[in-house]
Amino acid sequence: MFKTLLRQVKQFKTASILTPVFTAGEVVMGVLIPYVTAWIIDRGILVGDIQGVFRYGMILLGLAAITFVFGLLSARFGAIAATGFAYNLREAMFRNIQTFSFSNIDRFSTAGLVTRLTTDVSNLRRAYQQLLRVSVRAPLNLVTSIMMCLWINSRMSLIFVIALLVLGTMVVFVMSRTIKLFAQVFERYDDLNNSVQENVAAIRVVKAFVREDFERTKFSVATGKLYHLYVKTESLMALNNPVMKLVVYGCIIALSWYGAHYIVEGTLTTGELTSMFAYVLLIFNSLMMLSMIFVQLTMSTASGKRVAEVINEKADITSPANPVRDVKDGSIAFSHVSLAYATPAHFHSHHHENARKAQKNAIEDISFEIKAGETIGIIGGTGSGKSSLVNLISRLYDTTEGTVKVGGRDVKEYDLEVLRTNVSMVLQKNLLFTGTVLDNLRWGKQDATPEECREACSIACADEFISRMPQGYDSIIEQNGNNLSGGQRQRLCIARALLKKPKILILDDSTSACDTATDAKIREAFRHSLPEVTKIVVAQRMLSVQDADRIIVMDHGRITGFDTPANLLRTNETYKEIYRIQSESNEDADFDK
Repeated sequence: MFKTLLRQVKQFKTASILTPVFTAGEVVMGVLIPYVTAWIIDRGILVGDIQGVFRYGMILLGLAAITFVFGLLSARFGAIAATGFAYNLREAMFRNIQTFSFSNIDRFSTAGLVTRLTTDVSNLRRAYQQLLRVSVRAPLNLVTSIMMCLWINSRMSLIFVIALLVLGTMVVFVMSRTIKLFAQVFERYDDLNNSVQENVAAIRVVKAFVREDFERTKFSVATGKLYHLYVKTESLMALNNPVMKLVVYGCIIALSWYGAHYIVEGTLTTGELTSMFAYVLLIFNSLMMLSMIFVQLTMSTASGKRVAEVINEKADITSPANPVRDVKDGSIAFSHVSLAYATPAHFHSHHHENARKAQKNAIEDISFEIKAGETIGIIGGTGSGKSSLVNLISRLYDTTEGTVKVGGRDVKEYDLEVLRTNVSMVLQKNLLFTGTVLDNLRWGKQDATPEECREACSIACADEFISRMPQGYDSIIEQNGNNLSGGQRQRLCIARALLKKPKILILDDSTSACDTATDAKIREAFRHSLPEVTKIVVAQRMLSVQDADRIIVMDHGRITGFDTPANLLRTNETYKEIYRIQSESNEDADFDK
């Protein structure tokens, strides 16, 4: 974990080195101040030497000025190093997340990733800054202050040794109990973020179903668990402060008692006793800072593990060493393909393959061939494996068993970017992003001209509603496309996919929100404009696939039929049942009209 995190210091190494250097200078200068103060008292004030007071006072001012400059430089470089470290951590995490396959993403919750990128990194930033400054300042202050006390009076310094033993025992006691609690705290943060994220994203559904009270209760439960854990943790940590104060006040009383005796004996001066009181406060502050470091490191250890998990996570799906960079055509072939999803519970397992096989297969032993340019429909009930099947074509998941070929080559032989450019998917949950219509369309092709965008929108039947928008293609789309209807969002997503000029186009239930007339127009446009593109249409309604060359019928992860619509209507019971139910529904709908 530590190696992973420290590798992210990168370009901020210089600032990370200069911070403790200036901190050390600040400490050394600061520790000399009480000693010079003793000179002012003993060699100036008590003997009535005004010039001595002035001379030693100037030295004191010089030390204070140097301490201030060193402190200022330490704070500046510490801020640069810690903020830069946090910046690199977020960059490294986000960059690695972009390489994740769907199976990698499945192992982390969305809320968990958000917590790691925000709360956990903030904890590490604070810990790193304290590591560079406070972890140098506190022990150095402690050691140099004790050395100065030994220099002044070695017998009285034994008081500090006893105090350190008491406080050290206390810190170990608190640390051993809080480190596990902090790990649980951040898991509760994940639950809290998940509750907030779901509620905000689905606020329209919440209000439509009048579920505000339910959501409030769910949120209260999440915050309540976090509250109780934090109270338990903070209660343990709160023991630090009173114990430290008790020990320090004990040191002051002991110093006063023994110091008075030594002054009477003539073995200790008034100035030296005064400086020892100052060193007691320095030692106390150092111990307080050390306890803060221990607390912060305890919190950041849990955060560090979570951040390192994301940075070290290896993408399950990557391009091979010498990838194929040309997709010959849009032909597809499945050979004895099975797929089982790994669950998030297996994230920490060292046997991902065994864990995956332990799950029920989403699709089982599927084999078929599709010719380039064919239009293929895929139909079946909810959970029958339709989406799982098409996800394998663009290698969003890898097969558990068997092989998938595109253009005559195993999909695992292709460069991922090349494969996914040539196999364009419109997913069930396609999202639009905040920005203009053109900005969203150019996700399909970054340098697409306005004419190319209009052509793609014309095929997807999106141009008709875009032209009615106030600024046309420069109109702003709100987050998630909330200012568009479901059908409009789907048509924009289809146009975005068409801009990639793919050899295979997959529509995963992507016209479900469109009316039947628009759905028919899109299918007609596909026939005339994309004759050489292999088109795969996953659908719930029969009308969306009725013009397909052939239809795959799926049931419980298996193919129960693959033939022309006419032949399936004669030979396949599942297809006949779906056809009968939907035909009756359509008749009822016509009658109602």
